[in-house]
Amino acid sequence: MYLNEELFIDFLSVKEILWTGINFAKAHFTQKGFNFTQEILQHYFLDWNKLIINDQKKYDIRMSFRKPVMSYDLSMVTKINKGLKAANLVRSNIGIRDVLSDDQVREYIATLELPKSQRYALMILVESFDESTKMAALWMVVVRTEDSEPVLCEKFLKSPSGIGTRNYWARSFYNLLFDIKSHSFLRWENMVLKPDNAAEEGTNS
Repeated sequence: MYLNEELFIDFLSVKEILWTGINFAKAHFTQKGFNFTQEILQHYFLDWNKLIINDQKKYDIRMSFRKPVMSYDLSMVTKINKGLKAANLVRSNIGIRDVLSDDQVREYIATLELPKSQRYALMILVESFDESTKMAALWMVVVRTEDSEPVLCEKFLKSPSGIGTRNYWARSFYNLLFDIKSHSFLRWENMVLKPDNAAEEGTNS
């Protein structure tokens, strides 16, 4: 996990943030469950991203991140996902070689040209969908848009469930957002709003 405390404190203060979508650029999928053509895999990339937008009551990013306003711009992630080839993503097995590190995620995020309509943006970076272990490895990313500076990068392992490929793996996104709403956001707040910080804020007010 990576957390820039200074930037995350500033992130907490803003009222509106930007959702940029689900990025599959670093993803790998087990051949079991993903023996799809290029066209079908691209269809799922679009479907999963549309699902977050179309069912905001269920995938409630605003509630998870305690923000009154959420804007959406999928242009960057849509372009990235369209350039991906199924042959480079699907593997017979997913092993330790596929595990991304904090540094690798931060280095990748820093290369992105993000939409800049808001000061901070959110993105899910998919590391893997592993049908063999029935587990999704997902990175929740917060980034400052003006310079693509990573603010928060944390990996979560979430189980899929449901009927059909789209709904089955979409459940892992729901479980991630539910985790953040119920536990992780408060954990992040507690990490940056330490007693020393609170005392300084009281002195300066």
